[in-house]
Amino acid sequence: MEDNKAHMTQSTRNKKDWSHWHYSLHKHLLIEPNLLPQGACLLLAVSGGQDSMSMLRLLMDLQRLHHWKLHVWHGDHNWHTQSQEIATSLKKWCESHHLPFHINQAEIGEAKTEESARNWRYQMLCEQTEKISKSESKIFCSHVLTGHTGSDRAETLLLNLARGSDLPGLGSLRKSRALKNHCSNKKIKLVRPLLNFSRKDTASICSDFAIPFWPDPSNLDSSYKRNKVRLKVLSVLEEIHPGCSIRIAALAERLAHHQDTQNNLTQIAINSLQDSKGLSRQKLANIPFSTRTTILNYWFRNSNLPSLSSKQLEEISRSIEKGKPPNIRHFSNGWKVKWDRESLEIFQTQ
Repeated sequence: MEDNKAHMTQSTRNKKDWSHWHYSLHKHLLIEPNLLPQGACLLLAVSGGQDSMSMLRLLMDLQRLHHWKLHVWHGDHNWHTQSQEIATSLKKWCESHHLPFHINQAEIGEAKTEESARNWRYQMLCEQTEKISKSESKIFCSHVLTGHTGSDRAETLLLNLARGSDLPGLGSLRKSRALKNHCSNKKIKLVRPLLNFSRKDTASICSDFAIPFWPDPSNLDSSYKRNKVRLKVLSVLEEIHPGCSIRIAALAERLAHHQDTQNNLTQIAINSLQDSKGLSRQKLANIPFSTRTTILNYWFRNSNLPSLSSKQLEEISRSIEKGKPPNIRHFSNGWKVKWDRESLEIFQTQ
């Protein structure tokens, strides 16, 4: 598929190197300078769709102000017959703009589900950052970028809300997070710089600047849960309340901030509850049940205890109240939670 076959719209407006889209992203990066630091090496995950192509164009134009080193990575999931043609066209476009281009292709069936495809992408991106860091002798490639927008974040909130997620799930798809579960180097960050933009915005950017993009046919497959929410739920909400995607995404951001604040306050509480064995049972017993359960959940999670259900957490929280006898709970991989009259402790036996 050649560039002239790409899905592309033309605009009669003047093409400028600076627009309110550039200003919006530039201002955001100045407010949060650690998101994409000056002079950083950035690996952009570009599918060829309108969101990632908009991200690529904006960062190319802002590069002169922030002095980044840009690399483009494309992952071919082998989901449809057009995938290789899209990869070839994208490669030609990047080469014409003197952008270093890297590609990985999944084996057939290797990325057949949304989860397996996501894990495959992150694994390949982590490996690519290592290769780039070795080739760039004076710079470490530590930032992986995706073109997720506020519309994607709104979809994620709706999906997690429907499945009964708690606050961390509702505040997910954050601006930045460590890729520690996929990368051997724990300093690699995943950054989503376009969360303040909607899918409608990226369509306008492609139109305003005549940016070619290659729609993925699988995005229309409603057998994927996210596509179904995008095509049948969020589209209806946008008809009823135009611009709701960004407002829902803003709610997700506020929930993320709330979760961070709660975690910080919980850590302060844990510091005040610590004793020689673990946590003071007597002090914990004086804390209201819901707050005590939140503290235990945070403490267990940060002590690498296997994930507990809400029912298990609440049962332990009630069992350490005043007047309840000492006891012990056994969990997988030899983990144990034990409490006597004075203390609550966590330990692991082989």
